[in-house]
Amino acid sequence: MAPPISLTGITWNHSRGLVPMVATAQRFAEEHPDVEIVWQKRSLQEFADFPIEKLAETFDLLVIDHPFVGFAAHHPVLLPLDEYLPAEFLADQAANAVGKSNASYIFASDGHAHQWALAIDAAAPVSSYRPDLLAHAGVTAPATWTELLDLARLGRVALPAIPVDSLMHFYMLCGGLGEDPFGETEVVVAPEAGVAALEQLRELVSLCAPECFARNPIATYEAMVAGDAIAYCPFAYGYSNYARPGYARTPLQFAGLVLSTAGIRLRSTLGGTGLAISRSCAYPEVAAEYAQYVASSSCQRGTYFASGGQPGDRRAWLDPEINAACGNFFLQTLETLDEAYLRPRYDGYLHFQERAGTAVHAYLRDGGDAAAALERLNEMYRESQEAPPNERPTD
Repeated sequence: MAPPISLTGITWNHSRGLVPMVATAQRFAEEHPDVEIVWQKRSLQEFADFPIEKLAETFDLLVIDHPFVGFAAHHPVLLPLDEYLPAEFLADQAANAVGKSNASYIFASDGHAHQWALAIDAAAPVSSYRPDLLAHAGVTAPATWTELLDLARLGRVALPAIPVDSLMHFYMLCGGLGEDPFGETEVVVAPEAGVAALEQLRELVSLCAPECFARNPIATYEAMVAGDAIAYCPFAYGYSNYARPGYARTPLQFAGLVLSTAGIRLRSTLGGTGLAISRSCAYPEVAAEYAQYVASSSCQRGTYFASGGQPGDRRAWLDPEINAACGNFFLQTLETLDEAYLRPRYDGYLHFQERAGTAVHAYLRDGGDAAAALERLNEMYRESQEAPPNERPTD
């Protein structure tokens, strides 16, 4: 006989995304025999592109990206978790966050700040490398942008450059030139910094194999561990799985980011995922109890990490046993996550991100006038702020 309470969830298709949710659901059901939680998966691209509001009509639990919370705050899609979870638990989450991960899921609705998801997973672009291949080439991991280009000229560098990753790299390079994007209401970034960032990124990508244009972070890491051509990736959303012995043919080492041409340490764009509850959920209290369990420090440092998860709890990132199990991935990259840039979350931003990523990707692939490409981004930015979601351009 099936349990009387059944919940469904949707996450993304990777060992880091699916397996820990299945494992935590299994353990929760063992402790709550009247509850069954079934997780399904979607591709990483679908995770970025498919409207979450549509998924919320079908699923009770959703693993989401934080830029969605601006939409959620203005539409009846997700439950405000602060109305279902203890205040002391939420305070503990805030006190033990990795960078802005917890804060990224807090957004105001009707003048009140609400927690729309729990930061169960923390990530940002970090560097990765194959120590054996660097040693064989007689080089060390680069520390500056100039050294990165020198290594790329040797044909040993790759980075993910599909549209969304290209846009995140652009944000990072703007910051490396002293201009974080979206500081102004009318333009994405000041023209001088924006043009320079686009040109610098295109120079780097032009020194890498064209396959980069079709690779996301997962595909990049798979290429690094499957063959021996790629020795170094300067920035891609970190996956601790690839640092764990036995997960891939050759474990990767992970580290921070190089200095920009302005001598500023690059600050990558915050990623990670949050666990949210749909407003259509028939058992919100049970779903909230499960969410609290997954985000708890004991689960994050135990079942969640052990099953391939990348915790959002800072105590897990500092745990010596966890770091020993993955080549110190967490200790080596924590500073980068603490410094990571938080992109906009306004209602309409995701529409901008989709279109802008395509535009940056096209410039990196085909070249052209960087100033004209930047102005197109500015037009998209203004349109995303001005038009209602269902009236925004779709080109």
